Amino acid sequence: MCASLRPRLLFVLLSGLVVAGCGDPTVNLKQGLQLEIVSTGWFDAGIVDGKNKLVPALVIKLQNVSDQNLVSLQINAIFHRVTETQEWGTGFITAAGSGGLRPGMTTAPLTVKSHLGYTGTEPRAEMLNNSRFVDAKVDLFAKYGSIQWTKIGESVISRQLLAP
Repeated sequence: MCASLRPRLLFVLLSGLVVAGCGDPTVNLKQGLQLEIVSTGWFDAGIVDGKNKLVPALVIKLQNVSDQNLVSLQINAIFHRVTETQEWGTGFITAAGSGGLRPGMTTAPLTVKSHLGYTGTEPRAEMLNNSRFVDAKVDLFAKYGSIQWTKIGESVISRQLLAP
């Protein structure tokens, strides 16, 4: 190797190591993010094909209890019927954008709704009492930046109508 290239190569290699070591520490979201489930229930999703539609939903707040800013914090809700293990519907929200959720800060209430639910011709309140109505539950996952999804909680969806 040419003697004049060695110092440049050494500089490039050392620069790469320094940059790689400068990233923010990874936050374990199970410990660094506190989940508060404000309410759960069934959201009025309007009229679909002439029928009333209800979808499972929940309102949450998230508090960053870590010492790191959680940039691009996202929440994914996986809804299931309580009698089944397979996914029934999903909901996705961005809890904090590029500015992040700073240490000690709490989000405003966030509503996460499934895209799937029940439709019926009866009034919405009566739909909840239908003999074929099956309750739902939700598993909540969070991620920020480029880390993997982490399960942060779960809940049964209450059999009540949520206010819009």
